[in-house]
Amino acid sequence: MISDFGYILLFIISGLVLLGVMLMAAKFLRPDNPNEEKLSTYESGEDPMGNAQIQFNIRFYIVALIFVLFEVELLFLFPWAIVFGNEELIAQTNGAWGWFAMAEMTVFIGILILGLAYAWAKGYLDWVRPKQQIPEIKSPVPADMYKQVNDRYASK
Repeated sequence: MISDFGYILLFIISGLVLLGVMLMAAKFLRPDNPNEEKLSTYESGEDPMGNAQIQFNIRFYIVALIFVLFEVELLFLFPWAIVFGNEELIAQTNGAWGWFAMAEMTVFIGILILGLAYAWAKGYLDWVRPKQQIPEIKSPVPADMYKQVNDRYASK
C-alpha cells in the first residue's frame, strides 16, 4: 500500500516526466530557422549599437516600475469589487458599507494618480533616446604605429 508521501512522490515524478515530454515535443515540433535578425541581441526595444560598456537608458526601468505599480492596483481592485459589492453587507449597514468602500478606493486610486502625475511632471514618461557616446582612449603610442603592426601581420 502506498502512503500519503508515496502519492506526493508519484505526483512529483509524473510532473517531471510530463515536463520532459512537453519540452521534447516542443523541440521536435517547432521550426528551427535562425537568421541574423533572430540571433541579434534585443535590449528593451532598442537596437543594440556600439560597445556593451555604454550607459543604458534608465527610463526603461522607470516605465517598467510604473507599469508594475498599476498592475498591483488592478490586483487590489478585483477583490475590492467582490467584497465591497456584497449586497447583504450593504443592506445590513444601510448603505454605509458601499460609501466606505467607494471612499477607500477613491483615496487609493487618488494616491496612484498623484504618483502618475508626479512621474509625468518629472519627465519620467518622456521617451528620449540617449545620445550614444563612443569612448575615446588617449594612447601614448601613435596611431600610425598601430597601422604598421596591423599591416605587418595582415599579410600572414
